[in-house]
Amino acid sequence: MMSRSYTNLFELASGEAPLPSSGFSRAGKKLSRVATVPGVLSELDDEGFSSDAPSSVSQEHMIIVGNQLPLRVHKGPDGSWNFSWDEDSLLLQLRDGLREDVEITYVGCLREEIDPKDQDDVAQELLENFKCVPAFIPPELFSKFYHGFCKQYLWPLFHYMLPLSPDLGGRFDRSLWQAYVSVNKIFADKVMEVISPDDDFVWVHDYHLMVLPTFLRKRFNRVKLGFFLHSPFPSSEIYRTLPVRDELLRALLNSDLIGFHTFDYARHFLSCCSRMLGLSYQSKRGYIGLEYYGRTVSIKILPVGIHLKQLHNVLDLPETESKVAELRDQFRGQTVLLGVDDMDIFKGISLKLLAFESLLTQHPEKRGKVVLVQIANPARGRGRDVLEVQSETHTTRERINRKFGRPGYKPVILIDNLLQFYERIAYYVISECCLVTAVRDGMNLIPYEYVICRQGNNKLDETLGANPCIPKKSMLVVSEFIGCSPSLSGAIRVNPWNIDAVAEAMDSALVFSEAEKQMRHEKHYRYVSTHDVAYWARSFWQDLERSCRDHVRRRCWGIGFGLGFRVVALDPNFRKLSIEHIVSAYKRTKRRAILLDYDGTMTLQGSISTGPSSEVIGLVNSLCRDPKNLVYIVSGKDRVTLTEWFSSCENLGVAAEHGYFLRENKDEEWETCVAVPDFYWKQIAEPVMKLYTETTDGSTIETKESGLVWNYQYADPDFGSCQAKELLDHLESVLANEPVTVKSGQNIVEVKPQGVNKGLVADRLLTTMKQKGMQPDFVLCIGDDRSDEDMFEAITRSIGLIAEVFACTVGRKPSKARYFLEDTTEILRMLQGLAAVSELHSLNNETKGFQKVVIE
Repeated sequence: MMSRSYTNLFELASGEAPLPSSGFSRAGKKLSRVATVPGVLSELDDEGFSSDAPSSVSQEHMIIVGNQLPLRVHKGPDGSWNFSWDEDSLLLQLRDGLREDVEITYVGCLREEIDPKDQDDVAQELLENFKCVPAFIPPELFSKFYHGFCKQYLWPLFHYMLPLSPDLGGRFDRSLWQAYVSVNKIFADKVMEVISPDDDFVWVHDYHLMVLPTFLRKRFNRVKLGFFLHSPFPSSEIYRTLPVRDELLRALLNSDLIGFHTFDYARHFLSCCSRMLGLSYQSKRGYIGLEYYGRTVSIKILPVGIHLKQLHNVLDLPETESKVAELRDQFRGQTVLLGVDDMDIFKGISLKLLAFESLLTQHPEKRGKVVLVQIANPARGRGRDVLEVQSETHTTRERINRKFGRPGYKPVILIDNLLQFYERIAYYVISECCLVTAVRDGMNLIPYEYVICRQGNNKLDETLGANPCIPKKSMLVVSEFIGCSPSLSGAIRVNPWNIDAVAEAMDSALVFSEAEKQMRHEKHYRYVSTHDVAYWARSFWQDLERSCRDHVRRRCWGIGFGLGFRVVALDPNFRKLSIEHIVSAYKRTKRRAILLDYDGTMTLQGSISTGPSSEVIGLVNSLCRDPKNLVYIVSGKDRVTLTEWFSSCENLGVAAEHGYFLRENKDEEWETCVAVPDFYWKQIAEPVMKLYTETTDGSTIETKESGLVWNYQYADPDFGSCQAKELLDHLESVLANEPVTVKSGQNIVEVKPQGVNKGLVADRLLTTMKQKGMQPDFVLCIGDDRSDEDMFEAITRSIGLIAEVFACTVGRKPSKARYFLEDTTEILRMLQGLAAVSELHSLNNETKGFQKVVIE
């Protein structure tokens, strides 16, 4: 018997599904699965080979996945490999934020290429000694993956550079995308070697592994999975140029929690999901969530911090003290401005140099007194753009030094060789101001490091001849376009493209009073010291636990092919309505109440042809002709439209405008379910709606007798959603003392009298039947949107009093209904089954009547 974890049978048939594993690796040992229920192991119901019974593994386990393992690799003279922890790696530092009892396993690549014959030994050594699982990627494939797709496409695009020419990313190469997907698959295989999906958490890092969540979710539907993006996420206008845009978005949405450094990055991601996938988000109790096929994907906004302990350890080193003393003597009598950047096109080094040149030009008195030290770390990428940045930087440096330099004074000191960490720390300590003026960057922790180093310690105060009792000071000039900018409220924020403004900011940083510099430093130090990397990791871990809390009680189905795969997660009691089951119940019952929504249920939502088809009219009439049935159409449409559409249905009950108007059959008069003495509030609401209609292209106002509806279905999705939220707040404010309800729905904002909802119709129908001695033994209620939930709730209260109750929604999604059918086609097929029973019953009665006449 094949495991039911293979929810996508097409995946199994295609050969993409993983082969069953007999166990998982932990700390170098192969542990066999422990059967927690009787039976054959392969027959256990699991999501990826794990049972629904409680796990035998009690210790919590976190699998941290990144492009590179947090290891340093050295090859000895004898050809053997030596490994040690890389203390500078964020993946290693974040473990300080996790509890001590959490076991951590790392999955990633090594910085060095390992010969295939040595890979097994290296893998075993790393697992035993470091709890690291290396992913060995063939060099040619890795080059296409990293230098190709990651650095040639994703990195520039995420930093707002469009591939407009061959020099700027070039045309999209499908083979590089395939390499990216292949490497992500290899990572998924490595995670599978060590994961216990019922117990373990997986934390995936950065844009190199954006499709990994899909491969993991496909194998383990209930995997506890978080993803953090360490780079910017571009606006939808930029991101939508990527040919594989949907695949990446859907892959990320297979995570339980997605983290971003800033609200801007998260906002851009949510905008892309709205525009390209039609998804909307909402905030609940401070948490932002995206509803995606019954799963709530949480969005986390929290900038990463620095590793305080490591920084303090380096500050305490004698080498640091010695280097500080050396730099103190080198720059005695001069004020140092410091820049620390990677040598790439996004760091704006040449713009910074031009701004410094402008400073010296406009303020001659600063020549000979102010020095700009620019540390340029080696570029992580490669290509013509890097060479151009290097050439431009050196040329600008030389021109400025020729123009303003003199014996014993070089205005610009460019350090483009790799410095030891303690050497960089020493430059932080002696610098009056740090300049981080990237044109586009991710988080960038340079300002955080600078602030901590300027706080220093007693030894460094003594070396610099500073009074330890005097408050420390520091100044920051930061670009508006870097991730840490919002959290540094005391920094001077600049547009790096505005050279004059940057030069003015440099001057301000130098001339501020000592008290001002001290106050700004204190403000930054308080934030940076309390929001370190441990705080960031701990907060992400807590949110991931919260996001995965209800995994065990959810039923999951895997649907879709390839990177379009997603998991539908539903309540355990929520199931697909079996047509055979409901037809059987329909046959054996005598008094039936049937309530049918119209838009989205009997016809497709947003269909050009809004009126009912001849098939729908025929089905409704067939159900109405059955004397055992009481059938109602319950719609938000106005009564004039519904009267026109269903004029041929003699015995059909109709509830218009969400139940405000009600008519039992064609011959009866319309009556109101709720007494509303006056609609004067429309005079207040309508002008407000008109204002938003005029300013929101594609929006309209639908005027009903009982209410007003603002519809933005054809407006820009982002702008329409934004305007809808604003309109909702505006209307709630101006109508606060009126007897109305303001609600938002799918592309609408509606104002209607209090107490009017579709649940009223259900309650009234059931109560009336009971009063007439016609207690129903069968109730069917079908709807597709939020307004129908009131009907579901009303009839659900009757369970126990009625033999057969069927509350059915359209599509697999969170609902108060107990059943679902996939779409309108399935709804009509089910109604055809019921209508056929009624027709057969009617035919049998006619036959019996005919036989009786013949006999007489």
